[in-house]
Amino acid sequence: MFNLLRMDLYRVKRSKSVYVCFGLLLLATVLVFGMMWLLETPQGQEISVPLGMLTPEEVKESGSILDGVDTLGFFRQICLDGGMYNLIFGIWVMLFVCADFQSGFIKNIMALHQNRWNYIGSKVLTAGIVDFGYLVLHLLFAVLMNRMFGNLVPYAGWRDIVFYLSWVWLVTTAFAALIIFICILTRSVAAGSVAAVLLGGGVVVMSLYGILNMIHMGEWLKYSIYLTCAMGPQKYTSVKNLYVYVVGFGFLVLYTVIAGVVLKKKDI
Repeated sequence: MFNLLRMDLYRVKRSKSVYVCFGLLLLATVLVFGMMWLLETPQGQEISVPLGMLTPEEVKESGSILDGVDTLGFFRQICLDGGMYNLIFGIWVMLFVCADFQSGFIKNIMALHQNRWNYIGSKVLTAGIVDFGYLVLHLLFAVLMNRMFGNLVPYAGWRDIVFYLSWVWLVTTAFAALIIFICILTRSVAAGSVAAVLLGGGVVVMSLYGILNMIHMGEWLKYSIYLTCAMGPQKYTSVKNLYVYVVGFGFLVLYTVIAGVVLKKKDI
């Protein structure tokens, strides 16, 4: 499996898609910080009022929408709470996995590595490594942007950062395993793309949650990947907060095993 992992990591380093997807996350961060600077700072309001983004009355009357928000909270609001991170990351995972089937390279891999569990393990580990890099570098970039825009929000404590990044990494890696399973099941770029958009963006979960909530049966969906990312704790306050690790680990194992079973039963 480690030979496959080395090969996959080499492919990641050489691919353009991993950098393009990460660039989209950074671009979103710059745009959000720029917007907040225009709306929240006196210097920015001197520009936003003439542009019609705010009226003088709104400047005088409105309170800050960043009250109580630190760098970690701002970071998660930019991409993770709304599902944009999972959407973009899921698209990269789809491109990475489906490339093997689209090019026919999967046949060469299976000829050399007959244990198909090694293939699944390599893909999940690669996705986890890229996910970790995305999250850490994205957070560092957000901290840098906060500094460049005049410290719009206060800095979060390192304990909160470690707690939040550790569980959100586990949950988003589980989402990657879900996309890997769908790509192996369908071997379709279209199906993988639709899954990344609808599942990563929360369209399916929130629609189902809204319907089930009308009959008071939607509580269990709070333990879905999307709602765990959106509503999970930012700080560790009690043992109850550890449920996010159980959700992430459970879905990671579940989708990895299902993907392995499907690959073993399908002809290449």
